[in-house]
Amino acid sequence: MKDMKKMLVTALLAMCCVVQSQAQNVKVGILHSLSGTMAISETSLRDVVLMAVDEINKDGGVLGKKITPVIVDPASNWPLFAEKAKQLISKDKVAVTFGCWTSVSRKSVLPVFEEYNQLLFYPVQYEGEEQSLNVFYTGASPNQQLIPAAEYMIKEFGMKKFYLLGTDYVFPRTANKVLKAYLISEGIPESNIVEEYTPFHHQDYQTIVGKIKQFASTGSACVMSTINGDSNVPFYKEFANQGLTAEDCPIMAFSVAEDELRAMDVPPLVGHLASWNYFQSIRSRENRAFVKNFRKYCAKNKLPGGSKRVTDDPIEAAYFGVYVWKAAVEKAGTFDVDKVRRAVYGLEFDAPGGKKRMHDNNQHTLKPVYIGEIKKDGQFKIVWNSDGLVSPDSYSRYLHSIGSIPAPTGGPKK
Repeated sequence: MKDMKKMLVTALLAMCCVVQSQAQNVKVGILHSLSGTMAISETSLRDVVLMAVDEINKDGGVLGKKITPVIVDPASNWPLFAEKAKQLISKDKVAVTFGCWTSVSRKSVLPVFEEYNQLLFYPVQYEGEEQSLNVFYTGASPNQQLIPAAEYMIKEFGMKKFYLLGTDYVFPRTANKVLKAYLISEGIPESNIVEEYTPFHHQDYQTIVGKIKQFASTGSACVMSTINGDSNVPFYKEFANQGLTAEDCPIMAFSVAEDELRAMDVPPLVGHLASWNYFQSIRSRENRAFVKNFRKYCAKNKLPGGSKRVTDDPIEAAYFGVYVWKAAVEKAGTFDVDKVRRAVYGLEFDAPGGKKRMHDNNQHTLKPVYIGEIKKDGQFKIVWNSDGLVSPDSYSRYLHSIGSIPAPTGGPKK
């Protein structure tokens, strides 16, 4: 009998410890592909979110609570993203989720976040045409990446022919719809614009690069690339194999940054371009500290690449997204989703790449725009930047007339 009482007391004490621990912690979800075709890009976002969580916990947490990350791997499987999102919300009871890369993964989870009225911080540039009250978009909208890049190619390079090459899913197709509308508005003949798409994880670019070579043979031609994931490696390799260079036909990329270049043979890619809102090469004390801390964190935790890791635009956006949520929670004085949402609007903050601001009502982020040229060390030389922060358009003016913008979706249940 004494043994039974002892066991019961022990069990009760254990339960009390669990309850007390739960009361002292707040869970956040991390929803990034750690395997499959998108792992080349998304694994680093998990790593930097964990670094932000570690920093915040060392600084006392959020509203006196330590953050407990709950990590899931949707494995580059788009329907699985929705299942994992539902698991994080309904089973793990997370207060917020940081995740997704591709627009098809975001589209997959969107109904889940809207049904449960929970928040997703989405850190990657995208095609626009969306505004959900349950998503904060810390990456670029089309007017913060696509349009400045196309304008740069016309005005600085004198380009008259555009090969729009992308992975076959919603971001590249919609992005190219925006780009095509812009190019035509600038007087580029439709006959000088080619669109082509390949599946995720496509590996054989010999025929496509051959067509690009022919397309560029008369000069004044470039590639606008929305290829995503590990397909970038064989595409750039084949481009170099066929003797094409940035002088013959420059590539302007929207999904290749420093992190993807780690997996490539960089010297043949020198001179090709990318358009982002952050580059590791930004010169500031804050950015140098961010790069140093990320490398130190990766080395300390024995993450692949260790002290040689690089930062890039989605990494920065994933990182400051955690801090935006923290600031909004502390401003609201609660983890309540609706109150936190309202607290995000208009927040100004210092990110590693400089000052940024959350939009007053459209869920997006005011950011600078940069165009960078690939250097042989895998970094980017910044060759153009916007004059200050660019206000985001959730819907492109090249696709919508004034007064035809759809109303936001999601939000609190009525």
